[in-house]
Amino acid sequence: FFLKRPTNMSRDANYDRHITIFSPQGRLYQVEYALKAADSTGLTAVAVRGADSCALVIQKKVPDRLIDPTSVTYVYEITPKIGCLMTGLTADCRVQVTRMRQEAHQYKFDYGYDMPVHVLAKRIADICQVYTQEASLRMLACNVIIASVDDELGPQIFKIDAAGSYFPFKATASGSKHMEATNWLEKKEIGTGDTTKTVQMAIMCLQHILSSDFKGSDLEVGVIEGTGRFKTLGEDEIEAHLTAISDQDI
Repeated sequence: FFLKRPTNMSRDANYDRHITIFSPQGRLYQVEYALKAADSTGLTAVAVRGADSCALVIQKKVPDRLIDPTSVTYVYEITPKIGCLMTGLTADCRVQVTRMRQEAHQYKFDYGYDMPVHVLAKRIADICQVYTQEASLRMLACNVIIASVDDELGPQIFKIDAAGSYFPFKATASGSKHMEATNWLEKKEIGTGDTTKTVQMAIMCLQHILSSDFKGSDLEVGVIEGTGRFKTLGEDEIEAHLTAISDQDI
C-alpha cells in the first residue's frame, strides 16, 4: 500500500478539535470560531468618545414576543463609573459581566478606591487569553466594550475580544456589521463633541449601516459624562435624540 501525501485540507482537518494546537499554517481554529460566534448574533454595537463623555449604543432585539422586553439588555453597569456594552452569546455575556463586577469589587476592597477602566480592561483580557491556553476551558463567545471617564485621562473606551486582545479606542464597533460601522466612524471627527452630539453620532452610525429608522424601543443607549454616574437612557430620551437627528436631516 502506498500512503498518499496529505493535502492541506486533510492536514488541517483535525486541528480545529483542540483549542491549544496550532495548525501547520499557524492558526488556532477554535479561537477563530469563538471570534466568529461573537459576531454572529445579528446585533451591532457602537461606542463613541466625546470631549468629556462616552456613549454606548446597541440594537435591542427581543428574541420572542412572549419575553418581557425589560429583561433583555446588552448594556450593563459594572461600577458606578464604568459602563459595559456586550455582543455575542447572551449566556456568555452574562458570565463575563459577572466576572468584571467581581474583579472591580475585589479591587476596591483590596486598594480602597475604584478600579480604573484601563486596569479592568487588562485584567479581563488576561483572563480571556488564558482561556486560549487551557484545553479544559471554552472561550467565551462575546465581545466587551467598556467605557468610563477617568479622573486623569478623561473619556476612555476599551474593546476586548474573546482571544484576549484589548485596545483603547476613540470610537469602535462590534457585532455583525462592525466593519461597516468602523468605516463610517473613520470618516468622522471623534472626541470633540459634547454629550448630546456624541450620543447622536453613535445613533447615526447605526442608522447609516443598517439603513433603518429606529424607534426609542429599538435601541439601548448608555452614557457616562464628567464626574457623573453611568446611566442608561429611557425610551423618551432616546426618542428625543432620534427626533433631533431627523430634524438635522431635513
